[in-house]
Amino acid sequence: MTATTQGRVAPGNLAETVFRIACASAATLLLAALAGVIVSLAIGGWPVLSTFGFGFLTSSEWNPVTDVYGAAGPIVGTLITAFLALILALPLALGVSLFLVEFCPPALARPVAVAVELLAGIPSIVYGMWGLFVFAPWFAAHVQVPLLLAAGDDTWWGKLVQGVPNGANIFTASVILAIMILPYMSSVFRELFLTVPATLREAAYGLGCTPFETARSVLIPYVRRSMIGVVMLGLGRALGETMAVTFIIGNAHGFPHSMFDSGSTLASTIANEFAEATGALHGAALMALGLVLFCITFGVLAIARLLIGEKAA
Repeated sequence: MTATTQGRVAPGNLAETVFRIACASAATLLLAALAGVIVSLAIGGWPVLSTFGFGFLTSSEWNPVTDVYGAAGPIVGTLITAFLALILALPLALGVSLFLVEFCPPALARPVAVAVELLAGIPSIVYGMWGLFVFAPWFAAHVQVPLLLAAGDDTWWGKLVQGVPNGANIFTASVILAIMILPYMSSVFRELFLTVPATLREAAYGLGCTPFETARSVLIPYVRRSMIGVVMLGLGRALGETMAVTFIIGNAHGFPHSMFDSGSTLASTIANEFAEATGALHGAALMALGLVLFCITFGVLAIARLLIGEKAA
């Protein structure tokens, strides 16, 4: 802090000092809140972690009646649905963003882009209800049943698609998750592609490149670092999605044995059972699931940060 010779602080310096203190306070408050979440989850889940130890993460048995809890089933369900959703959404998001930037007529590009951004703001429970009442019955009747009838029980294809043909399974939950993260990812990809200087595109077209070659050789390499961050943020959102997945995944504990088998995720298990967790160990198990989900999401974002850092080096 700089003071005048009379011991008084100049008004400009005082405002600068207050601004710096306010910014530091905001950052400190955020870190304190984050630390409080971690500590509260660890304290809340400690009874079940101390009882079952590392077996809590490797066991798929979940029985509130006998107070036996294992998180392996929800962990596997969370990872499978999130990565399947990312695999489905990533090419579509790239296609939508490239179409809006490179091929869509200017008069339509802006309205279509706004419509895509509005889709990102629809509540997840709406996607879940649509998935349960509309998409799941259609999927069961027109996709799941024909595949079950066509595939043999002893073939690898038959084992991959086996399951109760009701449309509520791991794959349909992944499709709903992909639909949810698609508008978000395509909107950010579009903003990234708009940052590419027009002179680079014009130079590529001037050299005789096709639109596909321009996208592959100019646009995507120019924003590759930022694209990694968008992909990881989309994955992080898919990992933590709750209500839509709870509606459509089938909510069965244990390991899923096929793409069309019912399952559960960490978030859906917490949402389904938290209001009914009357036992101390049951509540602690749900808090421990929250801690595991926090660690997985934090790990994914940390890996994204490392990848972006390596690309920048």
